[in-house]
Amino acid sequence: MKRLIYSSLTSVIILLSCNNSNQPLETGANDTVAKKEEMKIQIPDQACYIGIQEKDTIQLVVERFPNVITGRLFYNFNEKDDNKGTFEGKLFGDTLIADYTFMSEGKSSVREIAFLLRDSTATEGYGPVEEKDGKMVITDRSQLNFKNAVALKRTSCMEK
Repeated sequence: MKRLIYSSLTSVIILLSCNNSNQPLETGANDTVAKKEEMKIQIPDQACYIGIQEKDTIQLVVERFPNVITGRLFYNFNEKDDNKGTFEGKLFGDTLIADYTFMSEGKSSVREIAFLLRDSTATEGYGPVEEKDGKMVITDRSQLNFKNAVALKRTSCMEK
């Protein structure tokens, strides 16, 4: 008799355990479906710019997402090491402020960059900088100067 009671109790416990373990799985599956419905593909607005001054070339690719601006920036200076990297930042009016992570002379570095973006041009701004937490940052954005830089002209975007 005791054996029958234990056997029945064991069966009930197993059934309850199985039923309880299924409950979170079903909720998790429903959550996954809901999350998939919420996900949306973000296709960036893309603009490409190039500037050539004598034997130096600067290329800028800007991709605009709803909350962030990303892209690539390449400096090819004659008789100097190239700087190639990516950036991520924000647009303040028509001024892009971003962290540029790049490789130069075999070393990875980060510096803050500023570009004035207009319909057909992008012009890099320069101003006072200092090192802060391992990167060079612009100390006073109100002092950015866009006048003495190479104006990059908008061009078609072609993959390399």
